[in-house]
Amino acid sequence: MPRFSNKVAIITGSSNGIGRATAIILAKDGAKVTITGRNAERLEETRQQLLAAGISADNINAVVADITSSDGRNQLINSTIQKFGQLDILINNAGAGFNDPTGVTGIRQSIELFDKTINVNLKSVIELTQLARPYLEKTQGDIVNVSSIASGPQAHASFSYYSMAKAALDQFSRNAAIELIEHGIRVNCVNPGAVDTGFMGAMDIPDAAKNKVYDFMLADKHSLPVRKMGKPEDIGHLIAFLADKTVSSYIIGQTITADGGTTLINAMNSHDFVEMLLK
Repeated sequence: MPRFSNKVAIITGSSNGIGRATAIILAKDGAKVTITGRNAERLEETRQQLLAAGISADNINAVVADITSSDGRNQLINSTIQKFGQLDILINNAGAGFNDPTGVTGIRQSIELFDKTINVNLKSVIELTQLARPYLEKTQGDIVNVSSIASGPQAHASFSYYSMAKAALDQFSRNAAIELIEHGIRVNCVNPGAVDTGFMGAMDIPDAAKNKVYDFMLADKHSLPVRKMGKPEDIGHLIAFLADKTVSSYIIGQTITADGGTTLINAMNSHDFVEMLLK
């Protein structure tokens, strides 16, 4: 029997990238899925990929919504319950970074941009968790939050607000895990590293510039030791593992990093000590 048979999952940010891959992985393994995003065209692409993977249209709930709005969050939860009658898994995957229109970075960016960053990466997760909680209590369900290695402890000065929001999301996940496990709900968190998604495109970074960044990382063992970009499916399978009580029931409130080794490197230990000594 598929491991997610009779399970219902909401995957936010599933019109592209990690969210889309996760929706397909869960649905192919038996789950009924609510997919959602703000872009109707891209969300339809996800729906078509699900159908092409052999998923019944009856097991797909596509919701065009903005989860940073209360209307969008309510629509997402209510439509899922109306269509499927329950909720077992909440994947809080939607997130974004934003460029300041003036071109500044770090803490020179506007407080308005800070608010926008916090709203999508943290506030929406908190409020969706609050809305989903009574339904997840009934099913003894699971929550997986998708954060980022930008959360630290290394500094990310150029993208200060994004890294701050993700650090707060990590801590929210730990706090919520302790509170909600008393009610049978598990909460865990995933911190992806470099993954080839539409993240940079959403920041209005041209493909040429994105490829330049990727080429640098791939050529630099200090940036990406595994020497290959992650794929959305790499993170999707990890999310599915954490959503599957059969194999991960004793994992509570953990933040699991999947980054090709990036966070194992720092300015000192990235160098060859033998070579340094022999100079």
